[in-house]
Amino acid sequence: MKQTSLRKQLLTRILSVLLLITVLSGGIQLYFMDKQIDYEIDTQSSLIADSINQGIEETDLAAKSIEHQIDLKMFGYAKHIGDLLGKEKAEDITTEELIQIKEKLNLSGLTIFSRADNDIVAVKATDQKEIGFSTKNFGEIVYQASDDMLNGKEPAVPGGYTEKGLLVLPIMMSGTYEGQPLFFKYAYYHPEGTDYFVNPYIEANEVYQFTQDVGPNSWIETMVKENPFIQEIAVLDPKVFENPELAEQYWPPMKKVVHGDFKFETKKDIQLLKNLANYPEKRSYVQSIKGEKVLKLFIPIKNNQVIYIALDYAEMTDPLYRHSIILFVTGLVSLLGLFLLSFGFFNRIYENIQKIIQQIKLLEAGDLTAKSQVNDRSELEQLSHSTNRMAERLNKLIKDTQEQATKTQRLSILLEAEASQSIEKMYGLSTEATMKSRDQLYEITSFMDEIVQILDSYKDNPKVKYILDRLDTMREVANDRTAATTDVTITLSDLLQSLHGQSSELSDISNKLLDYMAKFKL
Repeated sequence: MKQTSLRKQLLTRILSVLLLITVLSGGIQLYFMDKQIDYEIDTQSSLIADSINQGIEETDLAAKSIEHQIDLKMFGYAKHIGDLLGKEKAEDITTEELIQIKEKLNLSGLTIFSRADNDIVAVKATDQKEIGFSTKNFGEIVYQASDDMLNGKEPAVPGGYTEKGLLVLPIMMSGTYEGQPLFFKYAYYHPEGTDYFVNPYIEANEVYQFTQDVGPNSWIETMVKENPFIQEIAVLDPKVFENPELAEQYWPPMKKVVHGDFKFETKKDIQLLKNLANYPEKRSYVQSIKGEKVLKLFIPIKNNQVIYIALDYAEMTDPLYRHSIILFVTGLVSLLGLFLLSFGFFNRIYENIQKIIQQIKLLEAGDLTAKSQVNDRSELEQLSHSTNRMAERLNKLIKDTQEQATKTQRLSILLEAEASQSIEKMYGLSTEATMKSRDQLYEITSFMDEIVQILDSYKDNPKVKYILDRLDTMREVANDRTAATTDVTITLSDLLQSLHGQSSELSDISNKLLDYMAKFKL
């Protein structure tokens, strides 16, 4: 099979890839551009939403901190009023006393609430419009809180500052000044041992406006002005969209738009908010508002509320489209430049690879003196140095092996000669020892036979019988020792013959090894 050089393969493949990219990049770029736009929009909108959520929480906390200071002040007023009145029954309190306390403490008004029939109503007040104010008319929560205070309990009112027998409401519009947007801070306190609770209140229009200036509404306005993507922001209450009647109740005060603006409201938005009331989850979609695309985000937050953000879709996507086109054009130019640079760079690499390949071929042929010279300060230069060191070490290894093989050959020849001589000597010694051992055994056996013949006539004597038994034992020992001597000489002779054979084989191996070493060029 015909081989193709790396240089030709690189040129062919790069040109093929460049042509393929040019043909397909248009469609692929459009597809991934849409995906990227969706991702960027989602990422940016999430960052904006997180920033808005954090900003709203921080500004809301600042506003609540300011109002909490007023709560503590109103608590002090209410407790002081209870001490000033010092009466157990509401009927003993006069309007003049209330007016004096009001002027002394610079209050907007002071009202006394007490039980009447099955209700708790305002029975004394500095403002006669307050007389007859019924807690039941403002819902079960208000009445129950009033009843708890008269019973010395801590009222349960969402959003209010409460203690045992005390309630301070958030700043809110007055319920008795219809048509006038007057904001008041109301406190309710039940002095122990009385049948009433006092209701001092102060006008809080300026405080309300201040908390609005440092609260979420002000922060939302700043965000809309400073960010060109944002068209409007709002904090919405899905519960009120689901049940609009909640906006009409006195307490707790609820409204659809808690903070910000919701001018781009559509039927789809309302239906979504109704669903979010029961199944809160982040939702987003694009709508056409007055001929312009608007990306709407609905992000649930704590207190069962939803952050609504309207983003200018075109303002967000146009830079991405322009950026994608620029990337497409610059990408093609970059590919062309990369091809030219890569080809020149790879051509130098190819030449250096050829040097190393030529060296390896010479090593393969047995020339352990072959070296390559690559000086490009790259991994190929390291490879060239490593290959050169490998060749040097192989050269040294073969030389050392050849030297050791020569020594082994010389020693194996000497060992073979000495083993041959030892075999001859051992053969003579073993033959002589065996014959001598047998002669001695014969003499001993003959001597014992003569003794047995002499003592046989006295065998009835126990001592003689004992000696005869011992003679039989000595005969067996002599036979065994003669046999052992023969076995030792035979074994030693076999060992020397084996040593002679192994030394001969070792000599053959060393000769072959020297023949192999002779094939290398050292």
